[in-house]
Amino acid sequence: MGKKRSRDEESSDVEKKVKRLEPSMIKNKMKRGEVYAKLKHEKKMEKKKRHKSRDAAEKRALELGEEPPKPKVPRTIENTRESDETVCRPDDEELFADNAADEFSAHFNREQMPKILITSSRFRSTRGNHLIAELLSIIPNATYYKRGTYELKKIVEYANNRDFTCIVVTHENRREPNGMLIINLPDGPTAQFKLSSLVLRKKIKNHGRPTSHLPELILNNFTTRLGHRVGRMFATLFPQDPDFRGRRVVTFHNQRDFIFFRHHRYIFETKEAKVGTPKGKVTKNEKDPQKETVGARLQECGPRFTLKLISLQHGTFDTRGGEYEWVHKPDMDTSRRRFFL
Repeated sequence: MGKKRSRDEESSDVEKKVKRLEPSMIKNKMKRGEVYAKLKHEKKMEKKKRHKSRDAAEKRALELGEEPPKPKVPRTIENTRESDETVCRPDDEELFADNAADEFSAHFNREQMPKILITSSRFRSTRGNHLIAELLSIIPNATYYKRGTYELKKIVEYANNRDFTCIVVTHENRREPNGMLIINLPDGPTAQFKLSSLVLRKKIKNHGRPTSHLPELILNNFTTRLGHRVGRMFATLFPQDPDFRGRRVVTFHNQRDFIFFRHHRYIFETKEAKVGTPKGKVTKNEKDPQKETVGARLQECGPRFTLKLISLQHGTFDTRGGEYEWVHKPDMDTSRRRFFL
């Protein structure tokens, strides 16, 4: 007869088998938790060890007068996006020529002041009314007109006769705003967006009240020809001479073809300047020389929402005979690393 094995030997064999298994393959909940915690701790220690060795190598290189190794750039969806021939280059002369002759050139040449007409769909909800009210407080020289039973073609004709430069139409599904249409006048183009993730001003914690100063405009990450065109369309909603004293900022940030809208006020924080502080160490505040500027913080004024481009159409709104520059189709979403803006 073979020799009987002790319980300690049997438990050690079980642990060796468990080490070769993934935690999700262990049925016992307590044992699964222990194995997962142990694996997590081992990974953490390995990561700490790698960081220590990297810091030691950088320190050794600095002591020897050599250049330290370049830090590794993490792989993200943005920096591994598929190559696109339409990405704008700083030395693209063709792009500059197009900018000088497109539908937005009159605005950027300061030949006309933006005059915006804002209206809604035929069926309005309470949140839709609040969104329009907040858009009126953001966009300078904007006027609201009740939609009623008028068709959009009639509204475009009316706006052209009264020298409006743009029409903004908010769409709703009777309960929630879910779309936005921007029509540049008099010759287009027309952009249709899906609107989502709407948060009104009153729902934002510690929100600020916007003033009547002309806001600064930030258009971020519109890199392709299509994105450049959409960004120029957003720019036509705001005057080109911002009033920096108001410290208002309107941001359209494009990330993975989702355009995030934000509205902020930046505030400079100051404190009393210490007597006897060496020159060059204190940044004096222009309004009060006895105070130094220690930083700046943002105060969100709202609303916040997300836009996604559905189509871009030549000319003004025309669903039947209109010619489209770009239309989003489901078969375009076959790759997570393909972006169009």
